Amino acid sequence: MELYPAIDIRGGKCVRLRQGDYADETVYGADPVEVASGFAEAGARWIHTVDLDAARTGSGANRSVVAGIAKEVRALNVCVQTGGGVRSEADIEELLGLGVARVIVGTRAVQDPDFIASVAPRFPGQVGVGLDARARADGSYEVAAHGWTAGTGVELFSLLDRFDDVGVAVAVITEIGRDGMLTGPDVDGLARALDASSINIIASGGVSSLEDLTLLGGLVSARDGRRLTGAIAGKAIYERRFTVAEGVAACRAASGTVIHREPLSREALHGTT
Repeated sequence: MELYPAIDIRGGKCVRLRQGDYADETVYGADPVEVASGFAEAGARWIHTVDLDAARTGSGANRSVVAGIAKEVRALNVCVQTGGGVRSEADIEELLGLGVARVIVGTRAVQDPDFIASVAPRFPGQVGVGLDARARADGSYEVAAHGWTAGTGVELFSLLDRFDDVGVAVAVITEIGRDGMLTGPDVDGLARALDASSINIIASGGVSSLEDLTLLGGLVSARDGRRLTGAIAGKAIYERRFTVAEGVAACRAASGTVIHREPLSREALHGTT
């Protein structure tokens, strides 16, 4: 499991939101490129970036910043994964042309899964989906869109089924209620995602400690023995709960742990009885 230190960009600055709320923002750095350089020097092999302005509006407001990050860390053999405002094949091509290694499609993937089935095979290993969802009282998860500002009525695990076997590199899954809250990851939801799909899963939201990373690294799919591909951490790093170097080491060490559990039924996967 890889650590993906996160850089969320709004107005050209490095920020974090609480639960996706654009009105509840903390600025952590005026220069995201400088932040990325520090992550790379600390041993991260991937950096996860999100253009928050573009996620809400669809315009590539901060793509020059993303390009600067990709250029800065390339010399250290660090890859950049980016999302936010990716609505078309032209957007994907532009970002890859800027030096990004993997593009995450969110809103368009939710609204038009056939688009992903069309473009993913054209860019092998370079297109992922970002599925941001809110846990509901009945055990289901509703996927959100447009920078988490709009509900869709789409159920997470049913949507995940649509992306099996179409060439999607990864699915970044975020439980919105935990994002930026430092309350721990949604282990149950991520376990269900591992069981529901053969896609590589990157966990996002709630990571607060090295123990959380160890817990995530120990999740193993009851379906096929697959583990999480990565874990995204943002606020925990900025708030100095752990360093990037410590997080990288914890993720690698976690590969030797296993959380034993029973396979989930289809009803349990989809929050029905």
